[in-house]
Amino acid sequence: MAYDADVIVIGAGLAGLAATAELVDAGRKVILLDQEPEQSIGGQAHWSFGGLFFVDSPEQRRMRIKDTHALALQDWMGTAAFDRPEDHWPRKWAEAYVDFAAGEKRAWLHQQGVRWFPVVAWAERGGYDANGHGNSVPRFHITWGTGPGLVAPFERRVRAGVARGLVQLKFRHRVTGLSRSAGTVDTVSGEILEPSDIQRGKPSSRTVSGAFELRAQAVIVTSGGIGGNHELVRANWPERLGNPPEKMISGVPAHVDGKMLAIAEDAGAHLINRDRMWHYTEGVQNWNPIWENHGIRVLPGPSSLWLDARGKRLPVPLFPGFDTLGTLEHITRTGYDYTWFVLDQKIIGKEFALSGAEQNPDLTGKSIKGVLERGRADVPGPVKAFMDHGVDFVVEKDLGALVRGMNALTKEPLIDEADLRREITARDREIANPFTKDLQVTAIRGARKYLGDKLIRTATPHRILDPKAGPLIAVRLNILTRKTLGGLETDLSSRVLTEGGDPLSGVYAAGEAAGFGGGGVHGYRSLEGTFLGGCLFSGRTAGRAAAKAVN
Repeated sequence: MAYDADVIVIGAGLAGLAATAELVDAGRKVILLDQEPEQSIGGQAHWSFGGLFFVDSPEQRRMRIKDTHALALQDWMGTAAFDRPEDHWPRKWAEAYVDFAAGEKRAWLHQQGVRWFPVVAWAERGGYDANGHGNSVPRFHITWGTGPGLVAPFERRVRAGVARGLVQLKFRHRVTGLSRSAGTVDTVSGEILEPSDIQRGKPSSRTVSGAFELRAQAVIVTSGGIGGNHELVRANWPERLGNPPEKMISGVPAHVDGKMLAIAEDAGAHLINRDRMWHYTEGVQNWNPIWENHGIRVLPGPSSLWLDARGKRLPVPLFPGFDTLGTLEHITRTGYDYTWFVLDQKIIGKEFALSGAEQNPDLTGKSIKGVLERGRADVPGPVKAFMDHGVDFVVEKDLGALVRGMNALTKEPLIDEADLRREITARDREIANPFTKDLQVTAIRGARKYLGDKLIRTATPHRILDPKAGPLIAVRLNILTRKTLGGLETDLSSRVLTEGGDPLSGVYAAGEAAGFGGGGVHGYRSLEGTFLGGCLFSGRTAGRAAAKAVN
């Protein structure tokens, strides 16, 4: 039988680019398919903050962070909480990924020209016991150049493959079916969509202009997750996280719809852990949206007062930056789909960052001058734009006006000024108390013992109602859809497995489509900085394995 290529890769995001780059290095001929236009190459990684999880890195050591493989594995396993028979391969992938993060990952990327911001951030701090969820030390390394800076070397390697005649890029090719010959899945069929010059992230045309059928010895599925498909998110929503929110905003464009997962499943692939998902609780509506219902995540420091819809503080340890899914579960069980940060300008200027490449032009543009100007500003420019234009932000000089503004943003006026004043005043008294019983105040003081947090992420402890720290600010926080933690079950060679545990001949998977490895390498929760790295590790693995398997 004549083949059109050695391998067909479905999806031109980071995992697909990593897989294709490895195939090129092995001299294999590849067809890379994607339903979106060429300007969308890199997929969701392009929009990302570029955070990567490393263990015992030079950046950590310079920041006096002592990290070890054993500590990282303890944190990963405590966070994942694997407890199902189908977690066999995800657990093995987790062990392999921690090995990678503590081993060759940084050197491999560094050799390709990737660099990192020198201050290591501390995400998902947990707040439980040593064997529970969270990072025991800071491990979140921000790529210099953010998401685009991480995509660039892999796109460069793929385009070098195009120049060598090894890669065909076929954008606007939407896959609708996988089929087999002589027992092996070797045929990819679908629809050709009309050309589109639409801006990256904007909805592209779905007008069909033709059909295609392509054959190869192997197929790698790197098509992403379901975060843009709210209907599917709700259908898979687990009971343990309460009821699905009535309102959600989208951290990814609508074309991240999960349809390729169903196509692979129809071809015999085993889709596992579909009820495991990762959505953020600190979402704000983008005042300058690119896609419909576009949300941005606030990356908060530890000082904001986090309140439920009725103005009550969230329970310990649900402080900003500590436990994303624990907070999500609590919120959904309150009967409301939003919460509030209450803070002041001193806190927002030091502690607020916004996730995403476009919200961090200094880091994305690799501008040292821009980073220095951000550090000198009372409030960083992108954050100030949300204060001025964002529909979820209320900025006022006094608490009464702040409460009126908060109540004007919701269906019911649930915030009582006297109750909120009592809550803030009690917290402010603890700030003046060196022996505090307020565990959030303890956490703030603990954060400032880490040089990185003291320099750029944690404001000096002060009273929120101190006029010198004002004006006062309230931020309405929405549920922001983002990542699929389950996916196509794969072995350590990225081969897709059937329900019976046998390889689905000819099919591999990587990235979010494979739960970032094995069908769910994160288990129930993420340590952050592990999604992009999971795409790279699983994409690299799939590309190398497929290269060895084809003639």
